[in-house]
Formats: sequence, structure tokens, C-alpha cells
Amino acid sequence: MSRYLLDKFLFTIDRDPELVERYRADAAGTVAWWEAEMANRILNCTSGEQSTWLAFTDEERQALVAQDHVTLFRMGAHPFLTLTLFIAMFERDHGPLEYQKAYGKAMEHLRLPYPDIAT
Repeated sequence: MSRYLLDKFLFTIDRDPELVERYRADAAGTVAWWEAEMANRILNCTSGEQSTWLAFTDEERQALVAQDHVTLFRMGAHPFLTLTLFIAMFERDHGPLEYQKAYGKAMEHLRLPYPDIAT
């Protein structure tokens, strides 16, 4: 499992409005495309620089496709990254602060110690 790769996915999708909409409309297709095309690119480097070994586990891939922020948090994905991305994707379907409250309610059963989210 790679917390780095989960966070990199959440970060890069959230920073591009077109990718946010793509992930909202076609999560499975976006996850597959991103893993094949973007996962091994090195952030903030010139084009052509990339690694060759990064890939999601089946569990990570399933959680990303399901857009399951609770499972992603349990895996160690940073909660601020899931929150900001999922607000961009789902807040429009809810009234003011309804999505944020539902996000928190879905995680209220989690107790310390939380997963390590240090980077």
C-alpha cells in the first residue's frame, strides 16, 4: 500500500477542474487512466521524468473507484485531500455545509489512534 500514491492521486485530481469532473462522472475510467498515465510521473519535474514501479493495490483501486473517503482514510490517505476533492465533486448536490457534515458523520465512528497521515 502506498499512502504517497493515494495522496498524489487525490492532490492531482483536485488541482484540475476537468479531472474533478472526469472523476465524478467516471471514477473507474479516471482511476485506470491516472494509474497508467500519471502515477509514475514525478511531481514538479520536467516532462519525461518518471519512475516505473508505482501502482495501486486492488484495495486502493477499489476505494478510489467507490469514492469511499472513510476507507481511504483508514488506508492513510490525508483527510484534507479527500475532503477538498470530494467537496469539489459533491457539495453541489447538497445544501450549505450538508456535504461537509455528512463527510464528518461518516467518519465519527473512527477513534484514536487514527491512521498515520504524516508525509
